[in-house]
Amino acid sequence: MKKITFKTFHYLGFGIYNDLRCRLPYYISDFKDAYNYRVIPSTTFVFFTNLLPAIAFAQDMFDKTNQAYGVNEVLLSTAIAGVVFGLFSGQPLCIVGVTGPISIFSYTVYELIEPRGTPYFPFMCWIYLWSMVFHLIIAVGNFVSFLKIISSFSCEVFGFFICFVYIQKGIQILGRQFDAIDLASGYCSVMIAILMVVFGIGSYVFGNNLHYFKHWIRKIFVDYGVAVAVVFFTGFIHFGGKLDETDLARLPITKSFQPTYSGSDRSHGWFVHFWPGENIAVADVFLAIPFAILLTFLFYFDHNVSSLMCQPKEYPLKKPSSFHWDFALLGITTGVAGLIGIPPPNGLIPQAPLHTQSLLVHNKHGQVLSVVEQRVTNTAQGLITFIMMSRPFLIVLGLIPQAVLAGLFFIMGITGLHGNVVTNKIRYLFLDKEYIENDESCEQIFKDIHKLENKKWFYVYLLLQVIAAMAEFGITCTKGAVGFPGVLMFFALCAKWVWPWIIPREELDKLDGEVADENIIRNLDISQAIRKDKDKDWDSDNKSGSEEVVTSEEIF
Repeated sequence: MKKITFKTFHYLGFGIYNDLRCRLPYYISDFKDAYNYRVIPSTTFVFFTNLLPAIAFAQDMFDKTNQAYGVNEVLLSTAIAGVVFGLFSGQPLCIVGVTGPISIFSYTVYELIEPRGTPYFPFMCWIYLWSMVFHLIIAVGNFVSFLKIISSFSCEVFGFFICFVYIQKGIQILGRQFDAIDLASGYCSVMIAILMVVFGIGSYVFGNNLHYFKHWIRKIFVDYGVAVAVVFFTGFIHFGGKLDETDLARLPITKSFQPTYSGSDRSHGWFVHFWPGENIAVADVFLAIPFAILLTFLFYFDHNVSSLMCQPKEYPLKKPSSFHWDFALLGITTGVAGLIGIPPPNGLIPQAPLHTQSLLVHNKHGQVLSVVEQRVTNTAQGLITFIMMSRPFLIVLGLIPQAVLAGLFFIMGITGLHGNVVTNKIRYLFLDKEYIENDESCEQIFKDIHKLENKKWFYVYLLLQVIAAMAEFGITCTKGAVGFPGVLMFFALCAKWVWPWIIPREELDKLDGEVADENIIRNLDISQAIRKDKDKDWDSDNKSGSEEVVTSEEIF
């Protein structure tokens, strides 16, 4: 008799098995390799770059869901994501937490179902439970491999889009200051946000683009500049004078380790009573399915692109990637998020690639030597976030003015746009061509564009990227914002199958390409591994014995 193998079940689960088989041998080294100084500043950097945007999104959801979601929900989601993905994911460099897109999704669903009288938390729970099922089907069915269609076009556009969302959120927070309190509060908030931008971006420019002091001193400004800005401007409002006469809105907090909302559909603490008959109708259970499909599209794109972007070609990564297993793990955390009534975490852009960047080891000339690939930074920042839910630290968070949160959004948006490939392509249109041709300090991306023989197709390609980004941003400004994951997938498919009809293939290959190198893509494309598996002779006719054997090597 034949052994039971993955071939017996049409290779269901083979992608998960392949990810674990390739990544488990490195598990011990993922902790040993953390014995490196870069882990200390990286943990601090990732903690603040994850925490500060998270509480800014908490403010956004608090305002737009009638205080259903707040700081505690976002902190708990961020903490669980850090610990779970730090310890158990196949790619611990990918930072996972509460994102801008899930913030948009959460309050858009609220706006759609609230007029129907549908209870919010049981409905969101069913969305996340259905989405968990879809995640597991995709992971076990090896459908994450379809991510091969995601090219640089989609990643660049998505990063460009997210930066505009951040800037929009900052403007919305400042706009509410005029309505919620008075003009003095509004104008003071605008001023604080502008000063935050000057200080935050100034530290970024000083650390990365200027040449004062030693490299390690400039690195301190990059690693801690934004965090210091938050601390300083939180204290700034207490400097006295006219500031004492100005009432500034602050980050709303509640009891530590307790849900923000305690209404009828959340009267049992963290655990959401989601079963039909008590808090939700059977019809609403099935109404949650289309929302779950959209959320799964979003996470399929958002998380996997975040994972790809934290493993870019320009960084000398050595350890294997993991996509199928990580997507299954993401599905499990999504289901748990629904059961305890918190926004589900997923891959963060731009925090994920920034995490990898913070772990780069440079020589004295600034050249990249290696990447500290380990699990400690992600796990540690998750544990620290748990601590932030305790009362002393929660009170400290409650001191942060909303104007500072607006400034954070502006800093993330502007710095993201500065380094974005689409932004640089737009910059090329206005650069002095003599500078590109003759100045050695000119960035390589401009020289590469300038070397293109037929720039007509470059302009067409750039126009398509701008249209895609604006379409994604535009739908988020409407009642149909919940459908923006569909727009993401639409343009990803267009980049694969439609653009070759517009731009000649040989020209498109010069403009678009793989996001990561072959070592990273290998675990995404399991077809080659399956072909090798098919080539094996699993028949036991020529072996002694006729018993059916199942080995741990064949089924993990």
